[in-house]
Amino acid sequence: MHIETLKIFCDLVDLQSFSLAAERNFITQSAVSQQIRSLEEKFKRKLLERVRGRREVKLTPAGEVFFRESKKVLTAYAELQESLRGLVGKIGGTVKVACTYSVGLHEMPQKVGEFMSKFPSARIDLEYSRTTKVVRDVMSGAVELGILAFPEPRRGLTIVPMPSDRMVLTCPPDHKLAKRAQIKTKDLTGINFVQFERDTPTRKATDKILKGAGVEVNKTAEFDNIETIKRAVEVGFGVAILPLAAVLDEERAGQLSIVKLAEKEWVRPVGVIYRSDRTLSLAAKKFVQLLEAQE
Repeated sequence: MHIETLKIFCDLVDLQSFSLAAERNFITQSAVSQQIRSLEEKFKRKLLERVRGRREVKLTPAGEVFFRESKKVLTAYAELQESLRGLVGKIGGTVKVACTYSVGLHEMPQKVGEFMSKFPSARIDLEYSRTTKVVRDVMSGAVELGILAFPEPRRGLTIVPMPSDRMVLTCPPDHKLAKRAQIKTKDLTGINFVQFERDTPTRKATDKILKGAGVEVNKTAEFDNIETIKRAVEVGFGVAILPLAAVLDEERAGQLSIVKLAEKEWVRPVGVIYRSDRTLSLAAKKFVQLLEAQE
């Protein structure tokens, strides 16, 4: 039995998908099935049950024990690798990171590039997800780190603050507010407004600030990602409040205008999350240190 077989088994349980487990380990779905069968034959126990009519897999009582102990073996093996690398001062391995679109698309490429230049033997495996999935993947162990806006304290999670994002008003260059150097929240009363969907943390924070200022806007559209919001603002759906870093390229290209918001509360906290019971790999620790550094 190889350590890779234990990893495939744990990936299958974490991801609840033969196809995703195969993709993660660069093998076929049939190879995943074959590896599971070999484990069951070796230990003479049924470890998994397929749920009829559903895509998920279910652990048997023996499978639950095997999964728990396999996780310990994989953690110990990862720590062994890190300890050996540490002897020669080498940072290596792959760090799996899940990041929300609004943070990752505009802020992560530079950070990943900087990390790779410092530690060429290490690799960042970055995937983009919605906030709820980022948290779920970190808790399940599918990824080592999560990066998101408005990280909420949760049992079993450690939060490392990153530099916060300044929020700005974004509008078409010909909009009546475009020439203003700065506006107050109360100036947004009755204006056409493009927003994130209701369940996103940025939307909840925006609504709270507007409500606190007694401001009601005319909501013209709601979208689940920042790129669609920017396009909607460009074509005249209304204005939007977005992180400054996400709209700098469009401002330089003359597609959008940026107006400062006067109140200090227009700030979006960003953070890295990871499981509190997990010892981060040396590469992950270095990446977290890079992300939390003030620019």
